[in-house]
Amino acid sequence: MNLVLATTTPGEPEIFASLQGEGASIGRPSVFVRLSRCNLACQWCDTAYTWRFAGDNRPHRDDRSFARGDNQVSLDPCDVAARIRAFGVPRLVITGGEPLLQAAGLVPMIAALGQGFHIEVETNGTVAPAPALDGMIHQYNVSPKLAHSGNPAELALIPDRLDAWAQDPRAFFKFVIASADDLDEVKAIAQTYAIPPGRLFVMPEGTDSATLRERSRWLAEAAMQAGWRFTDRLHIHLYGDTRGT
Repeated sequence: MNLVLATTTPGEPEIFASLQGEGASIGRPSVFVRLSRCNLACQWCDTAYTWRFAGDNRPHRDDRSFARGDNQVSLDPCDVAARIRAFGVPRLVITGGEPLLQAAGLVPMIAALGQGFHIEVETNGTVAPAPALDGMIHQYNVSPKLAHSGNPAELALIPDRLDAWAQDPRAFFKFVIASADDLDEVKAIAQTYAIPPGRLFVMPEGTDSATLRERSRWLAEAAMQAGWRFTDRLHIHLYGDTRGT
């Protein structure tokens, strides 16, 4: 089964090398593969070109839709693996969209990579990893979506999935924070599912350095008080809100 990838420009898959910008692996050189399609619709999503295609009326703050043909490309998993290996970087981050929707294509892609790769998956936490894929993954970066994302809780915060991620030592939680009001929701989720503080990151929402710095001032202090970890968005400071970075 082919993988459906996002694009940097029409026809060019979004496969690139950069520094990981967020979470437990921040600052590490990595190869990124961005897959298309998502089962959620965050109103502040900075990769809406992976899901908000023409005809999709789910709310987004930019109210912009994208032409599917220009923003999706289908590739054989072995082709994707060859492109990844060409960078010579042994850390792979599979992102999206929601990558776990495409497990059937990811399994042969990872198998074709061969040995020596540390493999991370970035997920919204609503989809269970297929068993054949799960055994290939070294790290999950799980980003449950809070109420300010605009997603209904019954779709975004699935109890059995949150419980499973909390029990998996490979899973690091990353909560996107737009205002101080979001912190109470994080506290409730962390308490309900007994998420270890060492595996819980809070990150400011924003797609420009000025917004991130303003929110980081009070969010860093909140993380200190709660015993959580704080993560910035390094790639935004380095490259701006651009594809392929």
